[in-house]
Amino acid sequence: MSATITTTVTAPSATDVLQVTPLENAPFGARITLPAYTQDPADLNEDDFQRLYSAVHQYLVVVIPDQAKLKPSSQYKLTKLFDPTCEGAYGHSKEFRHEKSVLRRDGHSTPSQPQVQILGQGRHDGHEGVPDLVLRHPTHMSFHHDPLTEDEMANGYTRFYRWHIDSALYGLAPPVATTLLGIDCPVDKNQKIRYEDTGEEITTAKAATAFASGAIAFDNLSDEDKEFALNTTVVYAPHPYIFISPARATSDALTMVSEGKELPLDELPEWEQDKIKRLPLVWTNPVTGKHHMQVHGCCIWKLETPNGTLELEEARNTVHRLMRPNISPDRIYCHDWNNGDLVIFFNRGVWHSVTGQFEEGGRRLMHQCNIASGVDPICKK
Repeated sequence: MSATITTTVTAPSATDVLQVTPLENAPFGARITLPAYTQDPADLNEDDFQRLYSAVHQYLVVVIPDQAKLKPSSQYKLTKLFDPTCEGAYGHSKEFRHEKSVLRRDGHSTPSQPQVQILGQGRHDGHEGVPDLVLRHPTHMSFHHDPLTEDEMANGYTRFYRWHIDSALYGLAPPVATTLLGIDCPVDKNQKIRYEDTGEEITTAKAATAFASGAIAFDNLSDEDKEFALNTTVVYAPHPYIFISPARATSDALTMVSEGKELPLDELPEWEQDKIKRLPLVWTNPVTGKHHMQVHGCCIWKLETPNGTLELEEARNTVHRLMRPNISPDRIYCHDWNNGDLVIFFNRGVWHSVTGQFEEGGRRLMHQCNIASGVDPICKK
C-alpha cells in the first residue's frame, strides 16, 4: 500500500468518492460515507479503498454506518485487503478455543467464513446456520481481581474489561486491522465507569467499545520514557492467554495482578522457543510515520530494556505506569453502538476494551474479523 495520505475530508453526502469526516468531540476517529456506486465496502474501487486505507491509519478508528446486512464473506474480504501479507488465518488461530484460554467463551466461528467470529449476548438460534447459538458478553466480574459489588453494578457502574491488541501473541503476527460489525445492538440504558485512582467518571452507552491511541500514548511520554520505549522489546509469554488464566486483572484492566498464580511453563500446552513473540514496545505507523506505543499489558512476560531484562512483576508495573495516563477520559474514544455500525480500527495503532454487562435476557449480536499478518510490526527509530 502507498504511504501517501490522500484522504478527502468533507461533510458526508452521496457522492462519487468515499468521504471521510473526523469525529466531533473525540481525540481521534472518523466517519465514512461510502460512494454512491456501492454499499459494500469490500467492493470499493482501488482509489476509494486507498482513501479508506489511509483514513484507518490516520484516524485509527473509522465508522461506516448502515452495514447490518454485510455478508461475512464481504467482511472477510475487506479485512484481508488491509494486509497483502496475511494468509487468511484468524488472528488467534485454534488456541482461541483452548479449554484454559481466557478467550475460549468469547465468540463462535461463522460456518461459511470461519475467520469471522460471532460475538454478543444471549440466544440467537440459527444465526448464520448455527443451531443453539448462545453468546456471552465478556465482563470484568470473571476477570478482575476485585470486581464491582452487586450494589455498584445495580447503580449503573461497569468497568473496562481488558485493554488489549487483537493478537495471538504466540506464533502468529498481530493483525493489521480489525473489523467489528454491530448487527443488533439494543441499548436501553447508559453505564458509568469510575476511575478508582482519580475519582473521575465517564458515562457510555451500555457495552460501548473503548479505544485508546498508541500514538497519543507515545507523544505524551517524557523524553526519558520515549527513549526507553523506543529501545525496549516486549516478550510475551508462551500461550499467553492460557498462561494468565488463573490470574486476575487490575481494576483498570491494563495488566494482571502479580500473585504468582500464572500457570507454570511446564503445565502449558507444548510450546516452542522460536514462536515466543518478541515485539518492540513502539510500532511505527507505515502511513503517517508516527510512533505508537503498542503493548498488551495483560499478556506480557518480560521487558528487554537498554538496562537489562525486567521480569514479570516489574515488567507489569512498568507498562502500567506508561499506559495508565492514556486511558484517561480526555484521551479515549468510546464507541456507542448503533445497529449496522461497521467499525474498522488500526489494530497496530490502538488498544481497545469491551465495557459493560447485560441483565438476564439481554441480547446483542456482532461479527468480528481480524487476520494474522505475515510480518511483525517494526519500530523505525
